[in-house]
Amino acid sequence: MLLAIVLACAAAAVVGIWALVHAVTDRPVLGRQVPALVAAEVLLLVQAIVAGIQIAAGHRVADPVTLWGYLVTVALMFPIAFGWAFVERSRWSSVVLVVAGVAVLAMQMRVYQLWGA
Repeated sequence: MLLAIVLACAAAAVVGIWALVHAVTDRPVLGRQVPALVAAEVLLLVQAIVAGIQIAAGHRVADPVTLWGYLVTVALMFPIAFGWAFVERSRWSSVVLVVAGVAVLAMQMRVYQLWGA
């Protein structure tokens, strides 16, 4: 599970930094960013699957409801942010992705805490 968290954090950081560069240079989200978003989303979904398998295999989590709340929310973050960014075709679309990337990173840290607690 630690590897899934690290990979998800790395993908979220790449998306966030790429979007930050676009926000600073006053550019909207581009189609070239879609593969990075898809890769990040796939990693987040794989993380949820790995968590489900490990919990089914007997891994104990202090608060499983909160853990699953974070896993579901983090899996929805990038699709919602991308939908918003696709509709808003200005520099603010990039800002939306920056905020989503930071939120995903923060939620991943919380998932790590809940998983190890």
